[in-house]
Amino acid sequence: MGEYSKALSSYERSLEIRKIALPPNHPSLAASYNNIGVVYDNMGEYSKALSSYEQSLEIRKVALPPNHPSLADSYNNIGTVYDNMGEYSKALSSYERSLEIQKKALPPNHPSLATSCNNIGGVYNNMGEYSKALSSYERSLEIQKIALPPKHPDLAYSYNNIGGVYNNMGEYSKALLSYERSLEIRKIALPPNHPDLAASYNNTGLMYYNMGECSKALSSYERSFEILKLVLPPDHPDLATSYNNIGMVYDNMGEYSKALSSYERSLEIQKEALPPNHPSLATSCNNIGLAYYNMGEYSKALSSYERSLEIRKIALPPNHPLFANCYNNIGLVYYNIDEYSKALQYYEKAQEI
Repeated sequence: MGEYSKALSSYERSLEIRKIALPPNHPSLAASYNNIGVVYDNMGEYSKALSSYEQSLEIRKVALPPNHPSLADSYNNIGTVYDNMGEYSKALSSYERSLEIQKKALPPNHPSLATSCNNIGGVYNNMGEYSKALSSYERSLEIQKIALPPKHPDLAYSYNNIGGVYNNMGEYSKALLSYERSLEIRKIALPPNHPDLAASYNNTGLMYYNMGECSKALSSYERSFEILKLVLPPDHPDLATSYNNIGMVYDNMGEYSKALSSYERSLEIQKEALPPNHPSLATSCNNIGLAYYNMGEYSKALSSYERSLEIRKIALPPNHPLFANCYNNIGLVYYNIDEYSKALQYYEKAQEI
């Protein structure tokens, strides 16, 4: 954050000098506002980033021809901020305006068009419009295949995005093919312990898990984990996620003691890396409870389920669907230890949500 503050100070000083030395709509002023916007964007101060990007755009509209690539850049940057803010319809409008300009200003297979198509696909994916997302991602990939070398990392990124859409659509075999294509490219294009390789192994593991191929899922998750152990600090949340994923596979395989061990390791990391009432801790406590439940250790299961419920009461709104899951799980434990009135009480709470 300190480096961002220094950059912001420098860019703002540059802007002040340019305001004195240059006409009010000089392109260099637009560049200064754009640079300031980039820093605010990286700092997560999106409203300030948006204001700076919009000031840059207003100057460029006056100073530049209507289809100048710098206008496309401005619209793209504004779209990125709206995307980060979750205002997807505004992001889509900005990205599409950027693409329109690029189509006029650039060759038909310029990599910037691929980037715009990719951004549009990302917004549609976030909006749940998966067929439109898929169409945009595939157009991006088509351009990249022409514009880039066959093993360029951006191609892997596109295959990964396409896989993500198929996953969201529940088409796991198609998702797996795309994720594997992404992985093949990354194996060639990236160093052997690059985090993107870990992400690819994780994604293929998830598809195998969704398809019920537990041994293959376990192998992929473990390969992802081995890379993450080398490149991340020991209490990084992504390691907790890896332990959790491995635990879920063991759970499905009926190897509950191994599942429990993985879930507990995940929880240990989360306790160090996350706030004490973060929803992820509730998920881990719930998973630990499930493992104990499957092992027939009902008192330990109850304790874990109740801890999960406590965290969720603090972290989530009162009628969140996960409360139904908590109450149902606690009810199942009470049912199995023959405390039927308590079981009924929790089942009824679950029904009320």
